[in-house]
Amino acid sequence: MAVRAIRGATQVEANERDQILEATTELVAEVMARNGLSTEDVISVFFTATPDLTAEFPALAARKLGFHEVPLLCASEVNVPHALPRVIRLMAYIETDRPRAEMQHVYLRGATALRLDIAQ
Repeated sequence: MAVRAIRGATQVEANERDQILEATTELVAEVMARNGLSTEDVISVFFTATPDLTAEFPALAARKLGFHEVPLLCASEVNVPHALPRVIRLMAYIETDRPRAEMQHVYLRGATALRLDIAQ
């Protein structure tokens, strides 16, 4: 088994708890579905949020999806003046036999602008 990393991001309209949880739930579910993963495959997930998102920890959404035994961490993204606002990012570390080229990175909502080359 190899360790692989999967990236993803999403954007919310406002710094509201329900929006953060809903968008993060959608992002985590899409990463899992597109990559055919179960929580048993996930080593850990690192979440960041832009400094304008403070209403809730994104990791709470993953916990509600069943990531009870997966180490999760949240941090604030670097406060770059021209950065896209209200963005939640994740990097999930997984165990898999699949090559790196088969990993499906997921960019949703307004965050598709971050990676137009791979956004779906």
